Amino acid sequence: MRRHIVCLGDSNTHGYSPEAPFFRFGEEERWTCLLQALLGQNYLVVEEGLPGRTTVFEDPVEEGMPALPYLYPCLNSHAPVDLLVIMLGTNDTKERLGANACAIGKGLTRLVRKARTIDCWGPGGANILVIAPLAIGKGVERSPVAQEMGAGCVEKSLRLPGQFRAAARELGCSFLDANQLGLAQNTVDHMHLTKESHRLLAQKLAELIPTLL
Repeated sequence: MRRHIVCLGDSNTHGYSPEAPFFRFGEEERWTCLLQALLGQNYLVVEEGLPGRTTVFEDPVEEGMPALPYLYPCLNSHAPVDLLVIMLGTNDTKERLGANACAIGKGLTRLVRKARTIDCWGPGGANILVIAPLAIGKGVERSPVAQEMGAGCVEKSLRLPGQFRAAARELGCSFLDANQLGLAQNTVDHMHLTKESHRLLAQKLAELIPTLL
C-alpha cells in the first residue's frame, strides 16, 4: 500500500484562482497534484481543500466551514493515514468570525489534538505537519474581497506563523512557514497563491515529506 498523505486546507489547497478557468487551477498546476507527481507512485496525495474552511470556527454566513467536525470522517475515509498536512488559518481572520491571532492558534491546537485521537493512523502513529499559510497581502484592502474579509485580516494573518510555530512545538508536530518559501499571491485578491507559487510549494514539500515518514 502507498503512503497516504492527507492535505487538509482551504481554497489555497483547493487551487482557487480568480484568474483561472472555472476559478480553479488544473490538475497539472495545483500544488497537491504537483506534489503527487514529484513524490511518485509510492505515495498517495489526497486533496482535501475547501474554499472558506476554518480551523474550528463556525461561519454564520456559510455552512460546513470548520475543519473540526469534518476531521473524523475525513481521516477515516483515507485511513491508514501516514501524514496529515494542515494549512488553514486564513479564513479564520475574517472580521465576522471575531477571532484574533491567539484564538486562531488555539483553534489549530484543538484541531491537532482531535486529529491525534482518531483511530486512522498508519504504523508510525499520528504524524502531522502544520503549515502556516502565506500572510494576506495589504492589497486585499482595495480588492473585490475587502468587505468579505473585513478589517484587521492582514494584521492577524501576519501573526499566525508565530502562533502556529508555538502550537506545533507544544504538540510535537512538524512545522513549515509558507512565508519563508518565496511564495506570492495574485494581484486580484491578494490572498490566493499564483501558479508559480503552487509549483514552489510542491517542490518544498516533496523535499520535506520523505524526511517525515
